[in-house]
Amino acid sequence: MTALTLTPAERKARRSDAHHLEPVVMIGNDGLTPAVVKEVDGALKSHGLIKVRVFSDDRAAREAVLADLAGRLDAAPVQHIGKLLVLWRPIPPKEKAERDDRQPGPRIVKLVSFSKSGNHRATVKKVQVFGNERVTPGGTIKRAKRRLTSVKKRAGD
Repeated sequence: MTALTLTPAERKARRSDAHHLEPVVMIGNDGLTPAVVKEVDGALKSHGLIKVRVFSDDRAAREAVLADLAGRLDAAPVQHIGKLLVLWRPIPPKEKAERDDRQPGPRIVKLVSFSKSGNHRATVKKVQVFGNERVTPGGTIKRAKRRLTSVKKRAGD
């Protein structure tokens, strides 16, 4: 795989986005092991923009690690400052299995009832409303009724 390339403006924007981030992956004395590469790949999949801390005093080795990670994982090297490396890769779209028979799930609705005298605080009730129910303007929960069809209409279908 080849590393992504960023324009200077894109690199500047990614650097500013990465400023507040903490390192997600730490690379120790063993260097780039397959486990480290797998962790960096997982972090890039979930976050997109990550910081990696390298515990090595050799600057050339850190630059080699940055180039190697960017090349292996098809990521863009954003910044190398001190012992921190910043990598970016676009987050892949999540695949959702679309179900046709899916119905809306239950939801929580707040029912507010005001006091009749006006001197007391309104009471708030949180009620769970299912897919076949609705809240009336009066604040009660009503279940949907099955619509009855005549025998003639059912015979026509």
